[in-house]
Amino acid sequence: MARVRANIIVKGRNRWCLFDTGARNTYVVQEVASLLLTIELDKPQPIALGGERYQVKQGCHLTCLVEGLPVWTHARVLKEIGTDEDGRRRIEVLIGALTMQEWGIRPVPDEERLDMSHYPKEFIEFLEVGNN
Repeated sequence: MARVRANIIVKGRNRWCLFDTGARNTYVVQEVASLLLTIELDKPQPIALGGERYQVKQGCHLTCLVEGLPVWTHARVLKEIGTDEDGRRRIEVLIGALTMQEWGIRPVPDEERLDMSHYPKEFIEFLEVGNN
């Protein structure tokens, strides 16, 4: 499990983010979600995160800049995510493994930085080879 903390930009504002490969999904606190397009879930979704249990009732479309590069994904909205490992800063966004995989984000915890060298230059979903 790799974790790196960094600022990201959401709607022009710095947000303290935890990039955590140990978390599958992406989460935002309500304060951040209030700036984004949100949806109410038909049925609450139970989750366990950081030793706590939650009922997620809302999702959102997270658009942000990670080291100046655009990233967008869906996120689950929580009242609180918690504080970072130092206990000093409130985590406002937690970007999980699925989002990091999609956008080529690799945490380098020993250096407390992100490796963005695998960020996609284009998405190719289907490439037709030859005409039959």
